[in-house]
Amino acid sequence: MADDLIWATRLADLVRGADAVAIPVRSQAALETALPTVDHVIVDLTARAYDGLAAISLAHDAGLPVLAVGQHDDAARRRAALDAGADRVQPYRRLFDDGPRQLGAWLSGSKVEESPA
Repeated sequence: MADDLIWATRLADLVRGADAVAIPVRSQAALETALPTVDHVIVDLTARAYDGLAAISLAHDAGLPVLAVGQHDDAARRRAALDAGADRVQPYRRLFDDGPRQLGAWLSGSKVEESPA
């Protein structure tokens, strides 16, 4: 779930790179419609078209695993995402650098090993 078209496209490409099917949504209403048809949710914490924390709560309350994506230097927002029900919060840069591996591990329920430096 991302409201920015470029970032939404990148996220969908990363999900496909992890051999999964992406169903991009760009609003809270679209997320509500999609929830019964998905098994994981990714939420962009910096979206302007929806409240990222409310989207996390909605997906979490539906029993779905939630990955939140946000700024690496916004510790308070990342903590709030975990408190709202996100299973994991990843900085944008980590997904940009190592997305398919990171997402593949998360989607499969595996522990993500740190990338070699």
